[in-house]
Formats: sequence, structure tokens, C-alpha cells
Amino acid sequence: MNKPVVVSEEALTEPVVVADVAPAAKAAGPAYVVLAGISFSHFLNDTMQSLIASVYPILKDTYALDFAQIGMITLAFQFTASLLQPVVGHYTDKKAQPYSLAIGMASTFFGLLLLSAAQQYLVILVAAALVGLGSAVFHPESARIARLASGGRYGFAQSVFQLGGSFGTSMGPVLAALIVVPLGQGSIAWFSSIAFLAILILWRIGRWYAPQIKARKMGPVQAHPDAPSSRRVAVALLVLLFSKQLYVSSLSSYYIFYLIDRFGVSTQAAQIYLFIFLAANAVGAFLGGPLGDRFGRKIVIWISILGALPFTLALPYAGLVASAVLSIVIGLIISSTTSSIIVFAQELVPHRFGMISGVFFGVAFGIGGLGAAVLGKLADHTSIEFVYQVCAYLPAIGLLAVFLPKLPRHTR
Repeated sequence: MNKPVVVSEEALTEPVVVADVAPAAKAAGPAYVVLAGISFSHFLNDTMQSLIASVYPILKDTYALDFAQIGMITLAFQFTASLLQPVVGHYTDKKAQPYSLAIGMASTFFGLLLLSAAQQYLVILVAAALVGLGSAVFHPESARIARLASGGRYGFAQSVFQLGGSFGTSMGPVLAALIVVPLGQGSIAWFSSIAFLAILILWRIGRWYAPQIKARKMGPVQAHPDAPSSRRVAVALLVLLFSKQLYVSSLSSYYIFYLIDRFGVSTQAAQIYLFIFLAANAVGAFLGGPLGDRFGRKIVIWISILGALPFTLALPYAGLVASAVLSIVIGLIISSTTSSIIVFAQELVPHRFGMISGVFFGVAFGIGGLGAAVLGKLADHTSIEFVYQVCAYLPAIGLLAVFLPKLPRHTR
């Protein structure tokens, strides 16, 4: 049903079906070159995205910003992605856009240039929103491409895709420490060259993607008789959205300030500690997908939730070295569920992979951005240490995963 076909330009306006991979494609295995290309593009994209949070200390000192204003930058960045990613995914589910990734990357390109030259707080917010817009266009279609190139190994393909993004996120603090901190805000413009490289790679991937699309008119999707009800699907999606993102967003946005405030480390040293946590996230995200393929996605989700909670509760009371060790353990465990969550959600809502990917890459990060803004306000009225004591309990929200439905046997 889903063998690669060459389609006309008119056919690209029809609903896109990537619910499964053809038997021949499964036998051939994953398209490793495509997976490597889309993962590397994810690395480049998220490296640029992570620069925003990494330069917060510079922006805070230069423009005398408070924590609430820092949180608003996070909200501006993540709100565009949150608002637009599901919309982009829903649109591309119906009308294929093979070259949208390269075109969307231009928004990140101009956002970085604007951020490097911004002299007013409002301009900083606009620049952050433009970078978020690039993320909104990138993630839904790139997640679909990863699934198309999976050869039926959906968890593995999603893990390879996530590995690039997670390592890109972890590189932001390192590059900020080595380049932006010593050279200043203007050096952010240099990273626009990364966006240009990503545009070239994504244009080439778009040429591979276009003939892989199976496009035809569809009738209503018939639900499997054992499929969960729409209400249970909605509850499951909400649980998966909240179970992880609030905690990771809080740690990513304020971990640098927490280390500086509590232990008196330098900004550069704090960024290296943030890199350690984010690198552990990358490794955990890569390992989680194959484990989900082998043992089941619900098992991986439960282990991630229950396994991380004791360590998050201990983190606010640990010393500097112990905090670094705990951040590694937390990153490995809590991120191992990323690929399983996305594939699980895609299997809950067949034929809507772009929209579901947009929801999880978009709404989930939007929830994190809103949480970051609220936590910033709380930090201004209390202290950054108190915020971390509160955040330690956030992974417990994931215990609501008890409401996750049992998938029909054929979708596992």
C-alpha cells in the first residue's frame, strides 16, 4: 500500500498517508542515509534553538532583566512553536510540503541575526519568536520523514532523530560558553551560518521525500474494534504532555541561575554543567526508542516516570558534585521516554502523524515555556532555590500514566 511512488504536483495536495511502512521497505531496513541527514539537521536546528536559553545570563546582565522577563523570552520562543506546530502538522497531513523544512529554516536564520543585533527587550522577544517559528515548521515534517525512513523500526528511527536534536540542545551551552560569553551578543550572528548549512541539507532531503509520499483521497478512518476510546486517547495525550516537559523546561531555563546562586560558580562553568545534563538527555533519548521497540512503550514510560522521581527529589539538597551526578542520572532516565511517548502517541492517532508530532514538539514545549514564565515570577518573589524544591515534584505528574490505554496488538 505504501510503496514509494512518483507523484504529480497536483497529487501533493491530497491527504498524506504514512501510517505504515511497506513490507519491501521493512525488509530492506531503515534508510540510514536519510535518517542520518534528518538527525544531523535536527542537531543543527536544536543547537541554534538552545542558544536562546544559553545566552540568558548575558541578556540579563546587559539589559538588567529580572527572572520574569527571562521567563517571557522563553514563552515568546516556545509560544510560536506551541501555537503553530500542530497547525503545521495538521496542514501537512493533508497537503505534502517536501521543501517546507528548508524554507522554514530561513525564519531561524533571520531570528539569529536579529537577536545578535537586538538592543531593546521587545526586539529580543521578536527574535526569539522567529527562532521558535523555525522550530514550528521543522519538527512535524521531519518526524514524518524519520518514520518514512524507519523500515518499520519506528522507535529506533525516532531515537536516531531525537539523538540529533538532544545533542544539538546540549551543544548550545558549550558554544555559548566558548563563543558568546567572551565575544558578546553580536557573535550570535555567526551561528546563522549553521542555519544556512541546514537549509542546504534539508533541501536535499526534500528531494528524497517528495517521491516517497503516498498520496490519495481517503475516506473516514475506521477504528480498530479494540482501539481505545477518543476520551481515553485525549487523557493519554495530556498525561504524556505533562509527564516530562515541565520538569525538563524548568531545569533547562534556570539550572544555570540555580548553580550560580547556590554554589557561586561562574557563568561559563554553569553552562558546562548544563551541557552535562543535556548530553545525558541525548543519550537517554537514543536508548529509549530501541528499548520501546523491544519491551513495549508503556513499560519504558513507566520506568522513566518512577525511576527519575527519587533523584529529582534529592537534587535540591545535593552539593555541587552530587548535583552534577544526579543531573546525569535524571537526564538518562527521564529522557528515555521521549521516543516512546512520540511513537505511542502516533499509534494512538493513526494517519495524523504530522499533527501529533506537532502537538508533542509544539504544545509540549509551549507548556514548558508557560511553566518557565510562571516559575520565573515565583523565583522573583521567593528564590531560585525554592523554585527547585517545587520543581522536584513535577515528574510525579507522570503517575497519571495509569490512565494510558492498552493499544491494539497490531499497533505495537
